[in-house]
Amino acid sequence: MKKINLALIPAAVVLLAACSASPSGGGYDKMTADVVKSSFKAKGIATLDRLNQDEANRLCSAAEVAGKPLDETATKAIEAASMKTVKWPSDGKYLGDWKAGEKVAQSGKGLSWADKADRDNGGNCYNCHQITKEEISFGTIGPSLYNYGKLRGVTDPNSAAGMEIVKYTWGKMWNARATNACSLMPRFGHNDILDEGQIKDVMALLLDPASPVNK
Repeated sequence: MKKINLALIPAAVVLLAACSASPSGGGYDKMTADVVKSSFKAKGIATLDRLNQDEANRLCSAAEVAGKPLDETATKAIEAASMKTVKWPSDGKYLGDWKAGEKVAQSGKGLSWADKADRDNGGNCYNCHQITKEEISFGTIGPSLYNYGKLRGVTDPNSAAGMEIVKYTWGKMWNARATNACSLMPRFGHNDILDEGQIKDVMALLLDPASPVNK
């Protein structure tokens, strides 16, 4: 007759009890958030406030976990609220220098614990997008932006038709959620990643007919 090790029974009972009392979906979310938060330490300009979710983040994350698109009411509410945060150019000029914009797009520096608070951040645009045909290393998380202005018929950014695309692009750059509620694109202006001048330069990179993007 096979003997049973009675010493193992309490441990097994505890294990079964733990499994039967596993946390709910909301409990898992809190547990995950607690683990993530405890894994990060504030250092330099990298503070813990960047771990705080706003309501839009929470709703979009919940929709992704559920495997369902965000409902139309919430989508419209987030986009409308985000559009209100967009700050338009203080001097009314949307396009800067595309050559400076290319440098911003190439740079992935900024906002890490090793960076100085007074240094210029980069846009790190090539991490997610193809932009010029000369650049052979780029990400594919976002769509290709090569020929961005050309494909949209922007031969004159100051024309009525051109200005419509220009304003759309500015809003997208400033706060991507203004046009896509659950966009993964950084909110460059809204979150003070890029300043107005840098955004103008990236705008020129995308929309200036003389930019290599549109060649």
